Amino acid sequence: MPYSTNHKAKSRERILKSAIELFSRKGFEKVSIGQIMKLAKMTHGAFYAHFASKEALYHASVRETLESSRAARLVKGPLSVKHLTELVSNCWNLQELERKHKPGPETVLFNEIGNENAEIRTLFEASYLRMKKMLETRLIALSRLKKLPFEPDRDVIADKSRVILASLVGAVAIAKSLPGEQERQHILNAAQRNILQMLGVNENELDGMLGDVGQEQSPA
Repeated sequence: MPYSTNHKAKSRERILKSAIELFSRKGFEKVSIGQIMKLAKMTHGAFYAHFASKEALYHASVRETLESSRAARLVKGPLSVKHLTELVSNCWNLQELERKHKPGPETVLFNEIGNENAEIRTLFEASYLRMKKMLETRLIALSRLKKLPFEPDRDVIADKSRVILASLVGAVAIAKSLPGEQERQHILNAAQRNILQMLGVNENELDGMLGDVGQEQSPA
């Protein structure tokens, strides 16, 4: 008896959910189809009834991530510098990145630096451009409201967005590769402080924001 359309859709969703979880924590190269299907509690052979290859599944997982991520929804939130910094603090919570969670496009950037697979490089670029556009939209809106210490010039905003992403991705990529928790946190805090200062956050506000982030990152 053939499976119903609803059954097939649910099976595909289970595979996709498992893939998103594993890819977000380990990256494309360190995850196998077998691991994905084991987490989904399905047989290895069932994979090819839904996806042609691991690359096809990765593409679907990134597309789902880009469409439903917290970072994407952040653009629609209140126009304030404090709200913008939620993206910064969220991306630098290594403990959260390593837990089971639904990732954002930033996790693709963290995990796939230097990947030479042509399809993965294309997805890396898409994630980068999505994040850059999201930052530009937010920075332009805030600068027009005089809430940032620079004019809403598109070239200036584009460069600011590049700096934020370079600092964000570079700091997290380095920190994730270090064994010492103390040095990892120093790197993240230093990079975060530089970005917040660039956004015009004063020292008192800066210390408060970094303190709040530290509390959020502490184990319960």
